[in-house]
Amino acid sequence: MLGRMSETRAIGAAERRARLGVRHRLAAGARAGSAAEVGDALVALHGTDPASVFLAVGARLAGGIGPVAEVERALYEDRTLVRMHGMRHTVFAFPAPLLPAVHASTTHPAAVRERTALLAHLAAGSTFDAAWLAETERLVLAELAVRGEATGAELGDAVPRLRSTYVYGPGTRQEGTQSVASRVLRVLGMEGRIVRGRPQGTWTSSRFRWTLADPHPEREPAEARAELLRHWLAACGPATEADLKWWTGWKVTDVRAALSATGAVPVTLEEDTTARDTGSARTGSGGTGPARTGSGGTGSAGTGFVLPDDLAPVPEPEPWAALLPALDPTPMGWQARDWFLDPEHRAALYDRSGNIGPTVWWNGRIVGGWAQRPDGAVVHRLLTDVGAEARRAIGAEAERLAAWVGDVRVTPRFRTPLERELGAGP
Repeated sequence: MLGRMSETRAIGAAERRARLGVRHRLAAGARAGSAAEVGDALVALHGTDPASVFLAVGARLAGGIGPVAEVERALYEDRTLVRMHGMRHTVFAFPAPLLPAVHASTTHPAAVRERTALLAHLAAGSTFDAAWLAETERLVLAELAVRGEATGAELGDAVPRLRSTYVYGPGTRQEGTQSVASRVLRVLGMEGRIVRGRPQGTWTSSRFRWTLADPHPEREPAEARAELLRHWLAACGPATEADLKWWTGWKVTDVRAALSATGAVPVTLEEDTTARDTGSARTGSGGTGPARTGSGGTGSAGTGFVLPDDLAPVPEPEPWAALLPALDPTPMGWQARDWFLDPEHRAALYDRSGNIGPTVWWNGRIVGGWAQRPDGAVVHRLLTDVGAEARRAIGAEAERLAAWVGDVRVTPRFRTPLERELGAGP
């Protein structure tokens, strides 16, 4: 039983935005003192695009802290943040203490499927079998134990088996030759035996070195799912069952069991129909247009869940602005996003696969987008009329971002219409 519906508390969109500002370390008074604090607050930082981890942390650090050095120390020296596959078969940077729960609840089942698929592909397209694969993996792990870290190319030189190829999809329209190396390293990474280390080049590079993973205790899957969900609800509650299923990638039965194990309490989510009364510029080609106002009032947005000790009202923080990167965990945290995003702006800010580009925020709402031009300038466009105070605060955040990015050029891996237009120049 997930609480008693007769005692359900109502949480409106305004309070959800207040929670977001404080718990996601975006409000000025809630900024973090380290990359590890940001990781703990957000549970998972999207790592598909390496720059996103740095930009997401940088947006949330207190003034005076150098984001690049701070994140590199967390990832490659202290290892308080670790890159690994997690929810929805995606690479994230997780807080190190949470790795056992993530692995048992989410990564391990995917790794089992990945190994099974690799063995099937090898059997169909080569003479390699399970024994050959096991010996290849043993040699790779032994090489990393000696070297400490190595790129895929360096491992291929040291372990020639990795340079082998096989035929993928023989006899089908997808038939082609593939390298063993990328698949083997992927499986070892998903199984938690190796992890991505410091990349070649700058902090935006995806050419990672590999290193042996730190051992961690095995966890029972149901217990691990409850632990991961407990952390996520602390950061993102209230959230609907659909939000939870989308974010975790679990079966709905597993989501419900984890909700029950955490003692999650249902709340009524009130839709704030005044959310877009500040005005909405029609984006179309990315231009500006007249403000649009709504009729005001509230309505039901369904049932969400919070932890049992998280029912107290959350006061609104001081006004805040933020420039968040593509794939930032805040806009990618929920499947239902109308409480912080005007639906008219989705086409400009998300790509066709649902990946969000760089966004501009004011007081818990997405109000525009930003990009970096080839000359290094950080430029933004507001899609909503937010007023002079907000424009000044957003401009200050853009200057802060440009100052610490410096000479590095950041282009999102998944490009969105507004980011492309802004990034192309005037």
